[in-house]
Amino acid sequence: MFPHLSSSRRAFLRNASYAIAGFQVKIPMDPAQQQLAINASTLAPFVDPLPLPPVAMPSGHRPHPQKPGETIPYYRIALREQKVKVHRDLPPTRMWSFGDSFPGPVLETRSGQAMIVDWENQLPARHFLPIDHSLEGAGRDLPEVRAVVHLHGGRTPPESDGYPENWTVPGQTQTCFYPSGQDAALLFYHDHTMGINRLNIYAGLQGFFIVRDPREDDLHLPSGAYEIPLMITDRLFSGDGQLFYPVSPDPGKPWVPEVYGDALLANGKLLPYHNVEPRKYRLRLMNGSNSRFYRFALSNHAAFQVIANDQALLAAPVEAHRVPLAPAERADIVVDFAPFAGSNIELVSAASPILQFRVAKQGAPDASQVPAVLHQPAIRPREQDAVRTRRLTLDEHMDKVQQSMGMLLNNTPWMAPVTEKPVLNTAEIWELVNLTQDSHPIHLHLVRFKILDRRPIDTFEYMSKGVVRFTGPALPPEPLEAGWKDTARADSGMITRILVPFEGYAGRYVWHCHILEHEDNEMMRPYEVVTG
Repeated sequence: MFPHLSSSRRAFLRNASYAIAGFQVKIPMDPAQQQLAINASTLAPFVDPLPLPPVAMPSGHRPHPQKPGETIPYYRIALREQKVKVHRDLPPTRMWSFGDSFPGPVLETRSGQAMIVDWENQLPARHFLPIDHSLEGAGRDLPEVRAVVHLHGGRTPPESDGYPENWTVPGQTQTCFYPSGQDAALLFYHDHTMGINRLNIYAGLQGFFIVRDPREDDLHLPSGAYEIPLMITDRLFSGDGQLFYPVSPDPGKPWVPEVYGDALLANGKLLPYHNVEPRKYRLRLMNGSNSRFYRFALSNHAAFQVIANDQALLAAPVEAHRVPLAPAERADIVVDFAPFAGSNIELVSAASPILQFRVAKQGAPDASQVPAVLHQPAIRPREQDAVRTRRLTLDEHMDKVQQSMGMLLNNTPWMAPVTEKPVLNTAEIWELVNLTQDSHPIHLHLVRFKILDRRPIDTFEYMSKGVVRFTGPALPPEPLEAGWKDTARADSGMITRILVPFEGYAGRYVWHCHILEHEDNEMMRPYEVVTG
């Protein structure tokens, strides 16, 4: 099963003006933005090498906030404007980034090795993308440029989680403490500012955060130069090579329900190439797009092994020919290039090329392996251990011509009082009832969870009578979704059940749809972990 566009989204796309995965549509533009987006397919493919984001180095040490007498590394990373060369034949693109690169520098640590990061806001005073001041948290009375950094997937104290309203302005610094008390995993950091998050991330404010641990070290997976983090994003570019973000026909309300670009970037480059040896590589895939869902595959249809997803290694490798990822989802795959020595292979999504691998004829001996058993997790909560089940709806409001006016969680706006207050060190089942015609990637801050199942329902009967009538059997999670997750795809017309242990810290966090256009228009709610 894979997400499809709703009728409202299909109507929106019919009226748009950019290319999506091989077909042309037209976007109604603000008159001030009449410069047409460049057609990315006209640019020469595979002429730029794949950039690898640098690994951040600590600036020194500071006292551990929780352990007197102990010091931990601290990092200083600036949020600043850059000129980024995304393709050989395009002029440098104005972007916002962490440090000097897009994606930002990799923050790397060991499980249990805490760090402190100073996020220094050095951005300009004016935004260069279209702000919708009618959205909650984006009023004209607020500074145009605001930023707050969230570590996605991090088990983080609430004051360091990047609450959407706790933003900084240029000249200010956000200091975060990251304990890293969790299993090895590929996390990422990004802006999370209320009302303009979609714009700040589209501008470039994202980067990788990697947690390692001894258990993973002992597996002898491909590592070093043979481990490649890949942040895949899509963008639209104007004729002069600058970022283009589409708007609605209403100049007072420029928000659009979703944004899809025809330029697919790998680590900030459009259609790059990467030289590889004929041996195993670990590709750490992350969907960094605002709205787009991907189906990653190899152009020669070769199989690969999926070894990890959002929060940890899988229990065992899963052989696959493609891996679907919604926005914010991650997957580690191991590709053995040995059978393809001397050839070129592309990483693609639905036949759209993203990255070319140029496989050498010869290479160094390969001592890496992919064991049959990757991870034997400790005993975790079972479904019967949940102390409470919450039924929460995903809702969409439409205008008279069936255009989306915005989405809500449990039909409740952001500013309403907190209604979800799980108790620390207990587990709950959350039933996500998707009454919209879209698939929504739902992310909960602080926690990791297990997908239990998805089951189709009669949405008309639910919306008209409040009655759940199942129309099919419960479907277990796909093998690629096994293990711990922090983002789950809630498909249209289904109840997706997740088992959530609320561990780590008490305090206020958020849960939201990770389609950023939805999140910015109130498809986000606070929740509060309370002590018993």
